[in-house]
Amino acid sequence: MEHLFSQLLSGLKGIWKHRWAGFSIAWVIVLIGWAKVYSLPNEYQSTARVFVDTQSILKPLMVGMTSMPNVEQQVAIMSRTLLSRPNIDRVLRMVDLDVRSVSARDHDAMVDDMLKRIHINGTGTYDIYTIGYTHSDPRQVRDVVQALLSIFVEGSFKGKKGDSEKAVQFIDEQIKNYEDRLLTAENAVKEFRLKHNYLLPREGQDYGGKLLTANDALASAQLELAEAEQARKAIEAQFGGDEPLLAGVGTPGEVSELDSRISALNKSLDALRMQYTDLHPDVVAALRLIAQLEEKRREERQKQADPGDTARQYNPLFQQMKVALAESEARVAALRARVEAMQQRQAQLQEQRNAVPELESQLGQLTRDYQVNKENYEKLVARREAAKLSGELTTTTEMMSFKIIDPPTMPQRPIGPNRALYYSAVLAAGLIGGAAAALGLSELRPTFLSPADLRAATGLRVLGTIGMNWTDEEKRRHARDRLGFSAGGACLLLGYSGVMVFTLFYQ
Repeated sequence: MEHLFSQLLSGLKGIWKHRWAGFSIAWVIVLIGWAKVYSLPNEYQSTARVFVDTQSILKPLMVGMTSMPNVEQQVAIMSRTLLSRPNIDRVLRMVDLDVRSVSARDHDAMVDDMLKRIHINGTGTYDIYTIGYTHSDPRQVRDVVQALLSIFVEGSFKGKKGDSEKAVQFIDEQIKNYEDRLLTAENAVKEFRLKHNYLLPREGQDYGGKLLTANDALASAQLELAEAEQARKAIEAQFGGDEPLLAGVGTPGEVSELDSRISALNKSLDALRMQYTDLHPDVVAALRLIAQLEEKRREERQKQADPGDTARQYNPLFQQMKVALAESEARVAALRARVEAMQQRQAQLQEQRNAVPELESQLGQLTRDYQVNKENYEKLVARREAAKLSGELTTTTEMMSFKIIDPPTMPQRPIGPNRALYYSAVLAAGLIGGAAAALGLSELRPTFLSPADLRAATGLRVLGTIGMNWTDEEKRRHARDRLGFSAGGACLLLGYSGVMVFTLFYQ
């Protein structure tokens, strides 16, 4: 510790010995530094504060009808993307600064410099944004902040209108695509149903139900046929004896057996036509039987040669039995035709039984494709309307409002540079530089200022020291020297005070 103290004391003595050289260097540093600080251009700053009100009455009213735009995120993104090169280029054009750049390099340097001087701050709680710009020209400062504020407001209002239009265009293309798919699916289902209409299940009844119904109808028709045949046999049994004859040839009102049967069949045919068409199996069978009886009647009339045969007539009871027999035969023929048709229908259903599951599977696949395309088409149509409404909501001024709290103004006083701090730093640098210069000279031209320094440097024993007796003239000269040094220091402090007063009160 004593060694360090002795070195410090030795250094201070060396500085004091070369004090005038260090003092001169300090003055040079201070004067040059103060001149440089004084020549620094003034920095002016203009700020604007804007409040974004995103609490719109439209939000609760439009919930469920469309996708609500995130206005807060939209404004936040715009505030972050405001400092982009395209926006800065637009600012340069708005304030006519682009005419100052003569080359692309100058333009890029101007853009980079402006990016460094612009600052944007925002508070997420109250949606208040501050836009500031610093430059040496106060008018330019105001114009730049005003341009930035205009771009910020316009960009926030514009929002995502372009994205909404692209989304609507994309959805329109998809709707057109699904329209074609839906039309193709509809045609496929229609053609499939027309081609396999007989095998496809009806509403509320599948193929198994159709087969069961056909079996029941066939069994019922067979039962009716059996009943009709039994009735006919019972009538035929009544003809076991001789035919009763009545004398008289050509008696008016006599009706032949064939005529009676044909008349009964015509009555039955009229009753069937009231219920069925001419293509019905019962009607077809009746018509065929009538044609056969008429043909038989013509043949019998042609064969009649015996006048006695033509003279024979039946009694009324026998004629009624003949009519009942004819009706019974007609009914049996009709039921037999119906049974044959139903048997063919049942056989056809049995043959097609294995093909029906495959057809139902194909129809189900076609129907599913149609339903999927239809659902997607309806969803896309609804989404298109929601996208249009969302785009309108994004760009409408009712979703958010801008309230300018502090408009940009032309600053009257500069905010920088901090000359007081710079002047103080220059003074401190000058004093340190002067002291360092004096210490350096003492090291370059070393002298022993104490016996201890001499003993430490030579390693020899110091036997004694001789004191210095100063004359009066030398004492006066030393006094003037100290007075001049003090005056120089006082002038330095006075100069520092002067520049500080000028800086604080006149700039």
